[in-house]
Amino acid sequence: MSVQERKQRERAERERLIVATARELAEQQGWDAVTTRRLAERIEYSQPVLYSHFRGKREIIGAVALDGAAEMAAVVRAAATAADGPRERVAALARAYLDFAARNPAVYDALFQLDGGLAFAQEDTPEPLKDAFAALLESLGEVAGDRVHPGLFTEVFWASLHGLATLTRAGRLLPEDAAQRVELLVDRLAVV
Repeated sequence: MSVQERKQRERAERERLIVATARELAEQQGWDAVTTRRLAERIEYSQPVLYSHFRGKREIIGAVALDGAAEMAAVVRAAATAADGPRERVAALARAYLDFAARNPAVYDALFQLDGGLAFAQEDTPEPLKDAFAALLESLGEVAGDRVHPGLFTEVFWASLHGLATLTRAGRLLPEDAAQRVELLVDRLAVV
């Protein structure tokens, strides 16, 4: 291995460490606790080293969001793949999405609430975000119904899931009714 390859590998490892540490700190104490100073202390590197990877907190949030999008896509795909039939796939997808949002609130915030400097629904949208949407579209497109564009249906269904996730987390919806909400959403929106 050349010196250049080793340095690139070390740089990539440092970047992964910064992102993982930011995510861990945000999940434990919230995004307000994530500062370059605290990150530098936790990973035992100087702040200039952090700034050599990320220009600031916004880019770190964006990196956490991209990792989270890839993770969410994998979770949703795994749940949908394990289910039999279109209705069951959609219900499994919905439950997996809502569970992901509940288990990873800081990542969910990085994806959908905070400014990570990422473009959504544009040509320059990063690939992990496109793939997360594609993971939803794969199962939802088949239940969109006649004369309904699958992408548009996926956006509406996704917006519904996001609303449920956000309102539940904010304590605006009773958690014990979560399963009934998923069933209602699937029954009313999905054409099976």
